[in-house]
Parts: sequence; C-alpha cells; structure tokens
Amino acid sequence: MLDNGFTITNKTKGKLPRLPFVSIKNKILGKNYELGLILLTSQKQKQINLKYRGKNETTSIFSFPLSENSGEITIDPNKIKKDSPFFNMTYLQFFKYLFIHGCLHLKGFEHSSIMEKEEEKYLRMFS
Repeated sequence: MLDNGFTITNKTKGKLPRLPFVSIKNKILGKNYELGLILLTSQKQKQINLKYRGKNETTSIFSFPLSENSGEITIDPNKIKKDSPFFNMTYLQFFKYLFIHGCLHLKGFEHSSIMEKEEEKYLRMFS
C-alpha cells in the first residue's frame, strides 16, 4: 500500500485515465482508509458478477468492503466506454462518477436520493 492509502492495479491492456483518485478517496473515505482500485477485463469482471450476483455478464463497477478502514473497487473500463453515452457523459466523466459511486458504497451509502445528492456534490467538487 502506498503512503496515501491507495493502490491501483491495471489488469487490462488499456491506459489508466488521469483522474484525481487519491483526492476523491481521501475526501469521501478519509486519509486513513486503504483503498485498492483494480481495473479488470470484461471477462474477469463477468466472473465476479456471476460469483457474487448470479449474473453472467460484466458490470462497470463493484465495491468490496474488506474491513472498517479498507476496501477494493473493481472496474471494467471497456464497459464504462460502452455505457458512458447512455448516461450523457464522456468516458472520463463516467469513470469519475463511478469511482465516486464506489467510494460512497464503501462509506455505507445505498442507492437512494441521498446517495445521488452526495454523488452530485462530489462531481461538482472534482469537476
């Protein structure tokens, strides 16, 4: 784990987008939270989705709390690229949105209007 409590593992052939990952993580989860971000191929993300949700398809993001102060987020960048137009966002905007979304899940938020307000707040903060 790096000094900033954040690691990135890229298991795809693509490039990591330039986003303020550490700043977002620290603002939402705190500096003492240890977070791993793992970029996965669609096939690997599909395997995880099948294992944990019984769905035989990829998904853009998963958040896994590991302890009170640590967690992992897995992301399928190809799925984000395909889905971003449906959300009227660029690839970078949608990637940032989903990273914020994943961090909020790790903070304990469930899908709701309250979570949506938090997402909007952090999107504005990091725009």
